[in-house]
Amino acid sequence: MSKRMSLQEVLRENGVPQIKLDIHATRDECLKLREKLMAIRDLSHAAEQGYLDVDCKIYIDVDDIDRYLSGELDTLAEIYAFPEDIKAYKE
Repeated sequence: MSKRMSLQEVLRENGVPQIKLDIHATRDECLKLREKLMAIRDLSHAAEQGYLDVDCKIYIDVDDIDRYLSGELDTLAEIYAFPEDIKAYKE
């Protein structure tokens, strides 16, 4: 199970982010995603952890979804971007 980093941990490891994007989802979207992630875990007999891997390295696991649905978390996940992550467009 992944451990969600707190903002203080992010600041301590990386400095101040330039932006923070919050990820929200409807209850139905959460339940559908949770079902798929649980199926991965069930089919592999818990050898594989079901999580959503996005190019920007967001990991959303069943615990995140459960905590979000219960109201314990304000967002499903956050994306932090730092100045070094921002690339200038060049032709």
